[in-house]
Amino acid sequence: MKMKIEKVNIQSKLNTFNEYWTPKIVGELNNQFVKIAKFKGEFVMHKHDKEDELFYVIDGKLFIELKDKTLEIHTGEFVVIPKGIEHKPYAPEEVSVMLFEPSSTLNTGNTKNELTISDLEKI
Repeated sequence: MKMKIEKVNIQSKLNTFNEYWTPKIVGELNNQFVKIAKFKGEFVMHKHDKEDELFYVIDGKLFIELKDKTLEIHTGEFVVIPKGIEHKPYAPEEVSVMLFEPSSTLNTGNTKNELTISDLEKI
């Protein structure tokens, strides 16, 4: 199957939704998803046993609480959370984020609750 090659405008994709904590797939490469999401408020402490996770801040400020410290990631910065590390993202104000992670990654990792989304929308 031949893949259609086209550019993706991140801001236009972000403009198509307003929900928080609901990642949308905007690209795929090497069994990895490129996702975008809007975060605001508290998420849940969780870990991914088999997957590393990259958070890139498109706009705003994201905090990620770890066991021993809290990271503050600003517009244009990213952080990689290695597999097995417990983390809790939160954002006092709305933040737009791009995520790179294996297609098998569940947004809430080892924690299953009302924020868990197992069937992500492609936009």
